[in-house]
Order: sequence, then C-alpha cells, then structure tokens
Amino acid sequence: MRIQKAVITAAGSGQGALPLQRLVDRDGIEKTALEMIIEEVDAAGIESIGIVISPGNEDAYRKAAGSYLDRLTFLIQEEPKGYGQALLCAKDFARSEPFLHLVGDHLYLSRNQHRCAQQIIEIASKENGPVSGVHPTKEKMLPYFGAIGGHRLPQTDRLYEVKRVIEKPTPTLAEQELTIAGFRSGIYLCFFGMHVLTPTVLDILESLVEEHQRPIALSEALQELALRERYLAVEIEGYRYNIGVKYGLLNTQLALSLSGVDRDQVLSEMVELLATR
Repeated sequence: MRIQKAVITAAGSGQGALPLQRLVDRDGIEKTALEMIIEEVDAAGIESIGIVISPGNEDAYRKAAGSYLDRLTFLIQEEPKGYGQALLCAKDFARSEPFLHLVGDHLYLSRNQHRCAQQIIEIASKENGPVSGVHPTKEKMLPYFGAIGGHRLPQTDRLYEVKRVIEKPTPTLAEQELTIAGFRSGIYLCFFGMHVLTPTVLDILESLVEEHQRPIALSEALQELALRERYLAVEIEGYRYNIGVKYGLLNTQLALSLSGVDRDQVLSEMVELLATR
C-alpha cells in the first residue's frame, strides 16, 4: 500500500488557533505549530496535504504555513459538526486512496532516527491496511484520548490487532474492555493523534453521519472498522504533546527545548528560575 496524501484536521471547537501558535524547535528555530506538523508529514515523503479548517481561517493558515503553502489544499468544514464530519470533508481530496491523518493540536517527538509519521507509514505499507499510532498512557489521562483493546501480534513487540475502540473511556470501562496482556495495571494504549486510514473508514463515517444525524467521533468509525476487517495499531517510538490542554504549549516547548541544541541553556535558566521561587 502506497500512501501519497495526508490530511490534518484543525476545525474543532477551540482548535483553530492552535496550529498558528509559535514555538522554538529542536534546532532553535522559531516556527508555527503548523509548520512543525507539516515537517512531520514531509519527512514521511508525502507531498500532497489537505488541511480541514473552519470558515474564515484560510488567510491565517496561509501565513502560518510559511514555505509549505504550495503543498496545502484547504478543506472547509462549513459547520462544527464533529471530528468525523471534519474528516469527511477530505473525501474528495483523498479520492479513494489511503492517507496519513494527523490532528492539528498535537506535536510529535521521535525516540529513534525515524520520525513518528515515518514509523506508522512503514507499518501500514508493510501490512497493507489501516493502522493507528498508539502510546502507553496512564489511567488519569483517559479523559483526553481514545483507547484500544486487542492483542499483540505474535513475534512482534509493538504491533497489535485492534478489537475494541472506545473514545475517552472511564477507568472502570477501560479496565473491563481495554486491558492488554503484558501491560501493568492502569496503563492503556491510547491514540497518538496519527493514523493511516483507508477509504473504508471514510465510507463508515459517511454512513454513521447519515444514520445518526449527530456529531460522530472517529473512534466510532474505527470500532466499526475493527468489526469488518483487519485493523492494526502500532506503538510509536516517540511522544505526542497535546498543545490544546492546560499548559500544553508550555510542556511542548519544554520537551522541544530539552531535546534540542539549546538544552544546556534552557536547563540553566530553569535552575535559576526555580532558585528564585
């Protein structure tokens, strides 16, 4: 399976301004979050990028895209009808092809020589099917993420066949339905904010939206996908940072700084700051 397109969703309530925020990357260069997300896509060898935004945001996104503007196709979600409908705005753009999907309020840091998007695309291409990125996540973070249940594939360390998907489960529900052998109590595999999706997912979303006439979460479509065909999850060797939560931008900037060229300077300034408190 060859993945040649990417779709970034940035039309959610309160999400629109997040990709426009400026941070300093690992190389000490100031960029918008949007530029950093596009760099993640670019490192995976993808040229064509669709970005789902709200009406009236296109000019701001054009400025925030910097040198990557010519790579973008803007897809307008006319009304805030949920995550699933936002992805459906990309159906004509995807044109019945598999695509990489990222959310506009997450930034990613890899723990190895391959960027996070490269890791998931490599697995999807090899396995020839839909794959979601996941990350071991503490129980207290369940209100912020969708989570999966299933089983580890034989002779693999980080690859799972998905049997259950629940959006923001309670700890009780997670313990009942999402426990995976090999993980200690209170740790669950939650979404990384990065997926390789197939046309089947968009077809399922379209059916769910038409049937229920309400906002549909991507997790609902992925649960249906798990019932229909082989659907995998890969444990990404990296970290995802949600810039949309309280102190999210601060934590993301610290993570970038402490893994980059200005690490020593940042540590020194943090020590000085703490010493004055």
